[in-house]
Amino acid sequence: MLEDLNKLIEQTTELMKKALSHLDSELSKIRAGRANPLMLDSCMVDYYGNPTPISQVANISVADARTLTIQPWEKNMLGPIERSIMAANLGVTPQNDGIIIKIYLPPLTEERRREIVKRVSGEGEFGKVAIRNIRRDAVESVKKMKKDGLSEDASKDAETNIQDLTNKYIVLVDKTLEAKEKEIMSV
Repeated sequence: MLEDLNKLIEQTTELMKKALSHLDSELSKIRAGRANPLMLDSCMVDYYGNPTPISQVANISVADARTLTIQPWEKNMLGPIERSIMAANLGVTPQNDGIIIKIYLPPLTEERRREIVKRVSGEGEFGKVAIRNIRRDAVESVKKMKKDGLSEDASKDAETNIQDLTNKYIVLVDKTLEAKEKEIMSV
């Protein structure tokens, strides 16, 4: 029974790590005033009938702090890449010169920065909810084990461990959000 309990706590820890890494990947897609190739990760281009990430059909590089350049490996991919960037609604307009596509990122206004911070806070709240749902499922599993013969003390200890894990990961989410907000609000 204790072996199952340890396995449950390990699984809970892994799930909370995954929730935190998912939050990190979502936050990396949110632009903080600097050009970042990750902002194009959500853009899928039609490559001979298959939806394909832009990074698999072109070289994406950062020309300077506010400019991304996309150089397709096949010249006929310029149009589809340009259309997919427009369709992704990233708030930028690609510039096609026939060889490469350039994306100029306008400087963020104070109002736009505040909107982005709100979006970041929303993503953080989703992360916290995910962690709390993981906690709930783990506590339910402990209660089920208690019905199946787990001692009162062991179940209380397990619930305390799960709550401590939850608190730890909620604090990590808060630190991640604070760092991202600081990055966004710095000019």
